[in-house]
Amino acid sequence: MAEWGEPARVDMTHSVTKSMLSSTVGLAFDRGMIKSVQDTVYPYMAPIWVMEPGKRFDRAESFGQPQLLDLFSTPHNRNITWDNLLRQTSAWQGTLWGKPDWADRPAADAKTWLNTERATPGTAYEYNDTRVNVLALATLNIWRRPLPQVLKEYIMDPIGASNTWRWFGYESSWVLMDGQVVQSVSGGGHWGGGLFINAYDMGRFGYLSLHKGKWKNQQLLSEEWFKMATTPTPVQVGYGFMNYFLNTEQKTLPSAPKNVFWHLGNGNNVIFVLPDQDLVIVARWLKNEGMDGLVKRVLEARK
Repeated sequence: MAEWGEPARVDMTHSVTKSMLSSTVGLAFDRGMIKSVQDTVYPYMAPIWVMEPGKRFDRAESFGQPQLLDLFSTPHNRNITWDNLLRQTSAWQGTLWGKPDWADRPAADAKTWLNTERATPGTAYEYNDTRVNVLALATLNIWRRPLPQVLKEYIMDPIGASNTWRWFGYESSWVLMDGQVVQSVSGGGHWGGGLFINAYDMGRFGYLSLHKGKWKNQQLLSEEWFKMATTPTPVQVGYGFMNYFLNTEQKTLPSAPKNVFWHLGNGNNVIFVLPDQDLVIVARWLKNEGMDGLVKRVLEARK
């Protein structure tokens, strides 16, 4: 192993968080809590009580407002599957934690924000953190416990991660669940929150990805899950489950084989996984144009 910089420093890792989120979905799938990723999400959902201290529903100004949050109650949203959410093809419509779906990378023309017709789920790819946060809340509703606890118990502790990583949500993303106040975490850092982690722990997660969910003699995530996660999305072949970016067309990494994939967050924060070379590379704060150059130079250095 080679290293440089400050690999023990805990930094925000932005959308690499999405790979941790999708892993908690994978853990639920492996345990039969989600029967199939092709299932629509709506039948799995229970009512959600959002914690808003001081808010009352027995006053005139609150008349007609719903007390419970239902993420998938509309005819459009009822058709969304777990696979759609994982591949960012859900076209979920609504507002969560004060952020409407159109608020992430909104179109230049403000007139379209409220009037644009949403695509049929599964037919269009859109990288959208509001919809990622929908998946986080839906997954919390499945597990009925904080997702950082799930990740820690079933993945991070078994792979020997440090105790320095933290996964946050927003000041507004608190819900009441089974008599306890629980924070629904965010899947990235667009409005705060997300995963803060050091490079060593990112490398361990990358090594778990390299070996398709197996750590030493223990299968932490099923090979079936990793096969699905690294299968190209039909309408965006460079993307699998969030946040697995695929080298299918070798556009981003022309110097690397087609089976290479990477967990990517803004900054860039990247975990490159190169199966043929049995190699994981973690890079923090790397420019887009430097991604292929880094991988190319590491591959050349190994010859």
